[in-house]
Amino acid sequence: MRIDIAKTWNIFVRNIPLFQYGIEMTLLFAFVGTFAGFVVGLLVGGIRAIEINEYDSTVIKVLKNIGRIITGLYIWIFRGTPMMVQAMFIYYAGKPVIGWTPITAGLIIISINTGAYMAEIIRSGIQSVDKGQNEAAMSLGMTTMQTLMYVVFPQAIKNSFPSIGNQLIVNIKDSSMLNVITVTELYFQTTSVAGSNYRVMETFLVSAILYLILTTLASFLLNYLEKRMDSEGSMKDFCS
Repeated sequence: MRIDIAKTWNIFVRNIPLFQYGIEMTLLFAFVGTFAGFVVGLLVGGIRAIEINEYDSTVIKVLKNIGRIITGLYIWIFRGTPMMVQAMFIYYAGKPVIGWTPITAGLIIISINTGAYMAEIIRSGIQSVDKGQNEAAMSLGMTTMQTLMYVVFPQAIKNSFPSIGNQLIVNIKDSSMLNVITVTELYFQTTSVAGSNYRVMETFLVSAILYLILTTLASFLLNYLEKRMDSEGSMKDFCS
């Protein structure tokens, strides 16, 4: 079947409000999910990266092991199952108890899902920091938490920024999975338009182009921020 470009353009023009709302919701889920997932990943990744030392008390060793087990299970479950399945299960399991809307549930689901991936990104970023800096911070009298907050985390985030940014692009696309709980993002709006005009190929061509524009703009933004971080880091090194 041949795609009619003129009809594709007409579909876009006639349904601009619907596509615009879908884009706004997609960006909402992508940015909120990425930011909240980053916060969750920072906490979980930090717990995963804490080493069990010989001089730790028995209680501390037990708490660290429990933390590793719980965070390990969280990552294992949410990285090992599709977000679409997670959305269906969490939304319908929580609705009778919480009575939440699809939008609220969707924001929580994408944040939790992203947090599992962010945790591994942050953990690898932490491990990339030279251990000598940990030892230097400890020798200055800093606690483990202070060392993580002021020495390790800033460098780990900078080292992990490309992967963190990539997760934003992934969330722009993966937010489409939330349509299963009737979240009206771009994919949901596309299916609605296609169902009303019976021009599936042309309608989804519009959607594909819109997704491509969103991810391309996000890539440019992230590349710009990464270059700024690199240049600021270089200037600090030069000044020091």
